[in-house]
Amino acid sequence: MSDRPPPGQHPVTAEPGTGAPDRLVTSGELSKLKWRCRRGLLENDLFVERFFDRYERTLTVGQARALSRLMDLGDNDLLDLLLKRQELQGAINTSEVRQVLEMLRTRGASPDVVQ
Repeated sequence: MSDRPPPGQHPVTAEPGTGAPDRLVTSGELSKLKWRCRRGLLENDLFVERFFDRYERTLTVGQARALSRLMDLGDNDLLDLLLKRQELQGAINTSEVRQVLEMLRTRGASPDVVQ
């Protein structure tokens, strides 16, 4: 049994009335999102961990939704995006997802992760 919700069913959209994309995520939503973001590849986990270290206090609902959409991707596809070996294509190529992808790619407090 998978720990991830089916594609299109994201933790921050599960409750009614949470639609404001500029609202900060609650601690409960953040906890669910962190659980959802666990990956099978260590390299992806390093990017995600650095993302949360840097942005969890200022993460909006819109950004959380975009991150959750990225988590719908397979590990290798996600890693290709993070390492700029591939760019977003299709329905996932939205302004919010592009913004979060750039946030994930941004070099932060972990100098051991090569970009």
